[in-house]
Amino acid sequence: MRIVIAPDDFKDSLSAAQAARAIAHGWGDVAPDDVLDLCPLSDGGPGFVATMQGALGGELLSLTVRGPLSEPVPATIALVQGTAFVESAQACGLHLLATDQRDPTLATTFGVGELITAAIAAGATKVVIGLGGSATNDAGAGMLAALGSTADRPLDTGGLALGSVTRVDLGPALAATASVEIIAATDVDNPLLGLTGATNTYAPQKGADDNAVMALEGAMQSFVEVVGRRSDGKDPAVAVGSGAGGGLGYGLLHLGARRRPGIAMVMQAVGLAERIQNADLVVTGEGCFDWQSIRGKVVTGAAGAAMNAARPCVVIAGDVLVGRREYSAIGVTSAYSIAEIVGSIEASLADPAGSLHQAASRVGRTWSH
Repeated sequence: MRIVIAPDDFKDSLSAAQAARAIAHGWGDVAPDDVLDLCPLSDGGPGFVATMQGALGGELLSLTVRGPLSEPVPATIALVQGTAFVESAQACGLHLLATDQRDPTLATTFGVGELITAAIAAGATKVVIGLGGSATNDAGAGMLAALGSTADRPLDTGGLALGSVTRVDLGPALAATASVEIIAATDVDNPLLGLTGATNTYAPQKGADDNAVMALEGAMQSFVEVVGRRSDGKDPAVAVGSGAGGGLGYGLLHLGARRRPGIAMVMQAVGLAERIQNADLVVTGEGCFDWQSIRGKVVTGAAGAAMNAARPCVVIAGDVLVGRREYSAIGVTSAYSIAEIVGSIEASLADPAGSLHQAASRVGRTWSH
């Protein structure tokens, strides 16, 4: 058999490349004659730059930017024939903070603006920003500040402070980015506001309690009213994907960005459809296979490509929280929980690579023939 192994990263434990290797090692233990094609993926979140640079080549520019709590963090930009690929998670990612540091009321996207500035300075005429895995909920205000936007209150101190802003000038940021095409490669399709918006959907995962969620949503609503619509009359707050990256999509759309699903860009770059055509089975995975997974994440992309090629697709995830009816609809044939295979979530997290290896061996015995 030929197997395409195309996982996402396993949040806080394994990169996509590490996950692909662990699956391959486990599968190889029980099916050594199978041909394994390792194809780690990203939906715009962690691993986006490495995946695009690995597929397209080009050069890497290394620099230091402000992290989510304004601490210095290392980051890289991939430059490929005038196009710069930027990964927002490198500047404002949740993985950059310890659990007790996570607070989306304070986290800023300022470092993302620094990455965009550096990309333009390096000669890029097109900047693709991967959104996903952020610790922030500031509607991209920090990013706008780094690009020169001003207000009567600081824009780079987190989302909660935006509730007191009464005046914003986006002119300098618009001027700074006027010479480049901007693409927002989003991992989700949520709008900025409302029950399915950035705050209500994702802020709790970033450390916000119920009171903080209510305060942040109010601050976002106030900020949107102050910023207003774009010059073309469109309101980015209601646009698909404006809630990605804690509202970073909203800020980018105000700069005239076009939104594209990050997984679609990555799949095209790595030639996933063609690789699946030459395979018998697709194996994908992520940390938690839940309802968010079917809103533009890696698993959805890989399963959809497998379905288009009439190939079965199996998911190996830390935990599986969606039912067969839901995952069958997106092209997943079967889903396996690592926690169930190794005994508990705690056991799986104690040795992520070893647990994934063990799970892949179990799945390999079932599927290889």
